[in-house]
Amino acid sequence: MADPKGFMTTPRQTPARRPVDLRLLDWREVYEPFPAAALERQAGRCMDCGIPFCHNGCPLGNLIPEWNDLVWRGDWEQAADRLHATNNFPEFTGRLCPAPCEAACVLGINADPVTIKQVEVEIIDRAFASGWVAPRVPAGRSGKSVAVIGSGPAGLAAAQQLTRAGHAVTVYERDDEPGGLLRYGIPEFKLEKRHVDRRLDQMRAEGTAFECGVDVGVDLSVPELRDQFDAVVLCGGARVPRDLPVPGRSLAGIHQAMEYLPLANRSYADSPVNARGKHVVIIGGGDTGADCLGTAHRQGPLSVTQLEILPRPLATRPENQPWPTYPMIFRVSSAHEEGGAREYAVTTLEFLGDPEGRVRALRLADAEQFQPVPGTEREIPADLVLLAMGFTGAERPGLLDGLGVEFDARGNVARDTAYQTSVPGVFAAGDMGRGQSLIVWAIAEGRSAAAAVDKFLNGANELPAPIAPTARPLT
Repeated sequence: MADPKGFMTTPRQTPARRPVDLRLLDWREVYEPFPAAALERQAGRCMDCGIPFCHNGCPLGNLIPEWNDLVWRGDWEQAADRLHATNNFPEFTGRLCPAPCEAACVLGINADPVTIKQVEVEIIDRAFASGWVAPRVPAGRSGKSVAVIGSGPAGLAAAQQLTRAGHAVTVYERDDEPGGLLRYGIPEFKLEKRHVDRRLDQMRAEGTAFECGVDVGVDLSVPELRDQFDAVVLCGGARVPRDLPVPGRSLAGIHQAMEYLPLANRSYADSPVNARGKHVVIIGGGDTGADCLGTAHRQGPLSVTQLEILPRPLATRPENQPWPTYPMIFRVSSAHEEGGAREYAVTTLEFLGDPEGRVRALRLADAEQFQPVPGTEREIPADLVLLAMGFTGAERPGLLDGLGVEFDARGNVARDTAYQTSVPGVFAAGDMGRGQSLIVWAIAEGRSAAAAVDKFLNGANELPAPIAPTARPLT
């Protein structure tokens, strides 16, 4: 264990956020540097709990007590080795994961949990700065080839694991650069793209090939794909957005979040879909909505309002979500701290337009059980509306239709307990098979799918498989 009395003597501490008025002037990450000595004391709060429920809270099964102890003792390089034993990309999860491990921390039963997420990100940032993160080139080659479709966290994790197992891996990405939502969906103020680029440099040095600007199923036909590769891993995500089919939906100025965020990531304040000088309404109260909120703040809007159909969550853990589950509580992200209004338990009835066919306002009402409450109708101004209501499944035209894979009832690619789809030799991982989920689940599924592919190709494997898929076995 770490400091035997640390959890009693050291209060929880996290990095301060940069002042709002300063951080809105740029797109850099919002947190101030955190002193190493303070971080070591935070790691020392990890207690000898007997059964580390944080392991179960983390889909990757991260060895949290081990690297907390190593950090507290000042052995940062060994801590980085233990961190990489279960997680290919801790620099991503340490910044983007909502930390279900902290919700499962035993200390959190009656006190503030260990700052697991912050320890994780500080370990990997020091590892990169110290030159401890080096390419792991396989000792030999298997002679087998694998295509990974999609370069988000699931695709990158699967590709890195399979490359290290000795297979020839090519990652196909239809955007102009690899990274998937890490590059074009997550704003720079949450994940600076230099973190993505340095990991891609490592993967290229290990032997992973990247082919960008290729829409597989269109630019590369399905027969060509199957002819060139011994196995295929589908990691294209759940990219079909949930729409809002109410009157006025066709008005100009209404966009899906994943239309808005990629443009902003490419052009920052000069994005062609821009909040500058506009009344912005974001429909959806989740993380994607918060990403839209922080992006809009940096573009100079007149106002921003975020709408959520569910009631406002409680400030503390609800009784029906006991420890060690991840509780749905009221949270204030950095974007919410920067301004804007949040309205809960409201539903949109209609988009109202001006004579030129552009949206000018929303007509909404209070909601109970997802239904409008009579007599509560009202209008709010809206020059730009962003739909951030989640996703309904994988995109079928092109690749998936061409492969002929089966789908589950939720619109995801169906797979068995070995991540294999209904088409032999074709596997699915991440949101494409699981549905919209967390980055930590994407990496865990990518690693597990890689282990399944390795076994499919070689009859056995030495790659770790942290989880089994949640989908039912194919029959």
